[in-house]
Amino acid sequence: MATSTSSKLSKAVKQHYMDLPQGDKVQAMYIWIDGSGEGLRCKTRTLDSEPKTIEELPEWNFDGSSTYQSEGSNSDMFLIPAAMFRDPFRRDPNKLVLCEVLKYNRKPAETNLRNTCKQIMSMVDNNHPWFGMEQEYTLLGTDGHPFGWPSNGFPGPQGPYYCGVGADKAYGRDVVEAHYRACLYAGVDICGTNAEVMPAQWEFQVGPTEGINMGDHLWIARFILHRVCEDFGVVVSFDPKPITGNWNGAGCHTNFSTKEMREDGGLKIIEESIDRLAKRHQYHIRAYDPKGGLDNARRLTGRHETSSIDEFSAGVANRGASIRIPRAVGQDKKGYFEDRRPSANCDPYIVTEALVRTCLLKEEGEEPRDYRK
Repeated sequence: MATSTSSKLSKAVKQHYMDLPQGDKVQAMYIWIDGSGEGLRCKTRTLDSEPKTIEELPEWNFDGSSTYQSEGSNSDMFLIPAAMFRDPFRRDPNKLVLCEVLKYNRKPAETNLRNTCKQIMSMVDNNHPWFGMEQEYTLLGTDGHPFGWPSNGFPGPQGPYYCGVGADKAYGRDVVEAHYRACLYAGVDICGTNAEVMPAQWEFQVGPTEGINMGDHLWIARFILHRVCEDFGVVVSFDPKPITGNWNGAGCHTNFSTKEMREDGGLKIIEESIDRLAKRHQYHIRAYDPKGGLDNARRLTGRHETSSIDEFSAGVANRGASIRIPRAVGQDKKGYFEDRRPSANCDPYIVTEALVRTCLLKEEGEEPRDYRK
């Protein structure tokens, strides 16, 4: 099993330094999404006191030419603090700061999808849109081989691993437990976790979370997972089909509801939303992975608990459909629905924005409407 060299450094020696008092100073780790739309970057600065609100955090900058975000001749980009969390690695009073990225002209970077998402969410405040996202991921060695898999060959076929327990069924639980506790400490709205169908594949759930907070909390949960894996010397992959063949892919199933859907008779509103989604399938497919649907094409084959990328479908308790209505929702006639199309490496800002545009703003057609005109 290939693990990183840095993970073998003495953690006891490191802890000696981490236990040193830091006076009144605070370390703030600024985190942002890079030009790939998937990767996360971070750097730390010292503050003179503990910030209590996001407004107390200063803007910062970075070299965008090293993050696929600008040319070297004009590389300075701005980091605008957007959400603040407790730091589970350095602990209180230190902070994790999720940032939006602006270009040299103060316009949003191409991969700053938070900016538009926030505008769209502000238009539907009264509807109180709630989201819950189920983030699947795969643990790998530093050589790209799935964690715990035989070096030559494959583990036994899928069946005993989903929600499994035991050394021959659950691969990498230490990472999962550390990540869960770190998210709780940070203040992330993490609500559960479980082993998934493919060995070395896991899932955590975030939500229910309202509006723009969904994207903020999921991106920070992803960052924390990357950092936890770094400490253990392994790698986390959000690739939607990390292993070809008869193995499940990885999605980010998205649960969605509005105030009306959650009230008595809400099933009618859910069904109306599904009708609108059916007419806008290709727009959502393009929004649901960073490569405009190309990543999801490897996963949404109609097999391994997925729908076909080419066809829209919906059904009660049907995990092979594009949209699943949970059985309890069908019985209670209110609640939420699950969009099973988003890929594991989706940007939660554009996924939640797309659902609001189609279901609440009732947009039609293959392109999002520009409300600034």
